[in-house]
Amino acid sequence: MTYHDCALLVVDVQNDFCSGGTLAVPDGEAVVPVVNRLCARLGPALGARVLTQDWHPAANRSFASGHEGRAAFESTTMPYGEQVLWPAHCVQGTSGADFHPALDVTGAELILRKGFRAHVDSYSAFYENDHRTATGLAGYLRERGIRRLLLVGLATDFCVSYSAIDGAREGFDVAVVEDGCRGIDLDGSLDRAWEEMTAAGVGRVGSASL
Repeated sequence: MTYHDCALLVVDVQNDFCSGGTLAVPDGEAVVPVVNRLCARLGPALGARVLTQDWHPAANRSFASGHEGRAAFESTTMPYGEQVLWPAHCVQGTSGADFHPALDVTGAELILRKGFRAHVDSYSAFYENDHRTATGLAGYLRERGIRRLLLVGLATDFCVSYSAIDGAREGFDVAVVEDGCRGIDLDGSLDRAWEEMTAAGVGRVGSASL
């Protein structure tokens, strides 16, 4: 397999999503060596390597702290639809928003920050949660001649799955590297995410096969 038209999309491998973080994904840091091995193995053959970074203002409306009487992991209705209320995480300029220190970021051509608008959350690398406000990633990838995407990162059932589904809807051939991701599994969200990705035509691969 050749990879000149393929981008590796590394989703939100940040301190707050790893052990000790404010929104730690179980075993989240285990994705780091998988991602690093993929980067080393595929190396220059890749058409692009893109990292996304949650980059929230302290007053982001997806934080439970901004909703009096509400607790983290409850849901609320926002103007753009249902929204999970999260613990404050990946706040701009904090160490929790930094990439995991062991993640190899040296070969990344683009670091895309998302979720920086106070009034709307952003799971997908392509769109804010209103499903209308684009990040510009699709245009960047097309300008680079990218047709295929491999996704790794955190968390499988939120930012990875939203990115994968939106990537497929944008016309890219998308596959998620299963052992390069970890999920939160909030009330069955992990199984639902895989079902939705499969229905959207997203593939599911292991890193050893690449």
